[in-house]
Order: sequence, then structure tokens, then C-alpha cells
Amino acid sequence: MIIYNFKNDYSEGAHPNILKAINNTNYRQEEGYGEDYFCNLAKKNILELIDYPEADVHFVSGGTQANLIVISSLLKPYESVIAAETGHIATHEAGAIEATGHKINTVSSKNGKLYPKDIKAQVEYHSDEHMVKPGMVYISNSTELGTVYTKKELQDLYEICKQYDLYLFMDGARLAPALTSQANDLSLKDIAHLSDVFYIGATKNGALLGEAIVINNKNLQKNFRYMMKQHGALLAKGRIFGIQFIELFKNDLFFELARHANTMAMRLAKGIQDAGFEFFTEAVSNQIFPILPNDLIKRLSEKFGFYVWAPFDEKNSVIRLVTSWATKEEMVDKFIEEIK
Repeated sequence: MIIYNFKNDYSEGAHPNILKAINNTNYRQEEGYGEDYFCNLAKKNILELIDYPEADVHFVSGGTQANLIVISSLLKPYESVIAAETGHIATHEAGAIEATGHKINTVSSKNGKLYPKDIKAQVEYHSDEHMVKPGMVYISNSTELGTVYTKKELQDLYEICKQYDLYLFMDGARLAPALTSQANDLSLKDIAHLSDVFYIGATKNGALLGEAIVINNKNLQKNFRYMMKQHGALLAKGRIFGIQFIELFKNDLFFELARHANTMAMRLAKGIQDAGFEFFTEAVSNQIFPILPNDLIKRLSEKFGFYVWAPFDEKNSVIRLVTSWATKEEMVDKFIEEIK
């Protein structure tokens, strides 16, 4: 019998503060499609947090929808997007980007990150009009392998993107765990000044649903709501986004929830390491990737939910364990006990 699920960070509902706020405002009449009081206040709060008043903020329901709308709206028909081969748009979005006519130029990356040399190689390879022309670089922070970008790494990427006239787009579905990681030296303000577009994920950090797309590049802001409407992202009851983001950024809750998820992941990682096992990538956020014997994985799967990420060798595999804002310490300890 499965006693706890470490498959993802969205198995639980939402933080009680959010549910209370939704209930308390339930009978208040508001404008629709994100033009209500709550969304406007949430946008104002986000612009103050990132210290970038000229940016534009839009709310959508989830990460795949955010990636689809941003990429399809900013690229010309013949342009492509560069991404790590493990990137969410390349692996877990059912060809959503390709369905809009845009090729994804994937780059092999053991740690899930992209580097300037990767961008340079892709641009130089796509050298003429007989091939797609790279127009954007897609990164995620934290990455699909739980790693996080440093400020220097993001600066270097942004510089080479400007050199080659590419947009830099950061998927922030798990931005909260990235920003509260012990390996992090970035702030929301840094990201706003070192990217063209990014989004702040709430679905995986204590909200019912919702991501806040932040368009920093003023040249990309015009008519974005048309693309949202065409892709079914302008919700009539858009107030649900505003209410949640107001609560998340009240009293540091957004970061507090992520810190808890990271703390539980680090406790889990230490227990696994103390038991003598290694990791596929360094454990620094709420996604960790231990390498375990296949027979142990089989036994663990009888009590815990998790994904087998990939085979490592004939006898061992990499598994993914994810902790959330609501993960209980006792469940982490139970997993460690089983490991030992």
C-alpha cells in the first residue's frame, strides 16, 4: 500500500490562506478575464517585487500553457527555440510547441542547464535559409533535473542571446524552490533584468493553479492578450489568479512554502547519502535524483510513489523524488527508514 507520494509537488490542494481568501471574496462581483481588482493588485505587487515597472504581467493556468503561448507568440513561423534535451517543452508537453510549427533545437545536458557554448553551436549550425533560424533560448529554473542557475550563468546566457539577437525565456514553474535553494544567488529583480520573458509558478508552490508571465522586453508586450484568448487562456473568472498571487506574496508566504519543500528534500537527500548512495545531479532544490539498486527501488515502490527517471547501469536506476510545500517530516523519515 502506498503511504506517501513523492511523485510531484502538486498532489495537495492549496495553502489554507489561499482557500480562506477565495472563500472570503466569493460573493464579491468583479470584472472578468483578469481585469478585476485582485489581478490588478497582484500585478502591481509583482512589479514592485521585481523592481521593473515597465514590465507586463499576465496570468495563465499552468506551465505548458505559458510555454505554448509565449513561444508561439514571439517567434516568426520559420524560427526555432533552443532548449536542453531534458527541457519540459521537449519532453512533457505532447509536442505542443511543434504543433504551432516551431522546431525545438535540443542540446544534450547532463545537469539540465544550457551554456553560451551550446547557444553558439546551435546558431552557427543553423547557418542559412534552408534551415530553421533559432530565435529564442528556453531555460527552466529550477531545471527538470533539480539544478539551479547562478547569477553569473544567467548573465552569460543573456549576453550571448543579445549577441545573436535571441530572446531569453525562463520557465519558472519551480522558480520558488530555485530562489530559496542554498545554491542560489539570484533574485526576482535579477531575473527581470536578465531575461526577455519569465514566469512565476504558483501551481507547484501552494496554489490551486496559476502562473504569472512577466514580459520584460517592451517590444514583446503588444497584443499578447490576443494570443492568450486564441489559446483559451483568458479565463472569465481570472480573479482566481489574482487572489492567489496576492496571498502568496503576503508575508513572504511564496518563499516560505518553497523553503519548506527544499528543507524536506535536503533532509531526504542527507538520509539517502548517509545510507551510502549517490546522486545523478547535485541535490539543491525540491527535486532530487538518487541512484539506487533496482531491487531496492522495487521494494520502495510498494510503499511510496515516485518516478524511475532513467536506467543508470544494469543493476541501478535513477529515481526522482519531489517534495512540496506540504510534505511532512515524518513521511521523509519513513522513506529514509526504508532505505536504511
